[in-house]
Amino acid sequence: MTAYGHFPIFGALRGCSAVVQRGDRFLVIERSDGLGLAFPGGLAHHRESDAQALARELHEETGMRLTSHSLLLRYTVRTPYPAHISVYRAEAEGELRGSWEGTPAWVTRADLQQRLTRNLRPVLEQGFLDKS
Repeated sequence: MTAYGHFPIFGALRGCSAVVQRGDRFLVIERSDGLGLAFPGGLAHHRESDAQALARELHEETGMRLTSHSLLLRYTVRTPYPAHISVYRAEAEGELRGSWEGTPAWVTRADLQQRLTRNLRPVLEQGFLDKS
């Protein structure tokens, strides 16, 4: 993926992220690669809808099942690779479990402000978490 950031031969990729909130806490992944906290999500497969990608990534990374979702925002990032990101407010159920990608956790807005990955910062910067 690092090379793709320099040579995006297929153009911008398509990704989805889920903002799952319980009270004053948000579901995140403490990434295994040391980049910080990220909302559950990832790149969509070819011909996979946003809803399918969102459900798959949420389950793969946290063990939880998507029960509902609504679009919060769409934006484009250049780092770590060019991508069109769709962020959804989501509801989920199930027991948390980690994956090779990281460890799921419930964190506060202050934790997000300090440690959210760079490519997901527009969610904070545009105030979408303030509208909970």
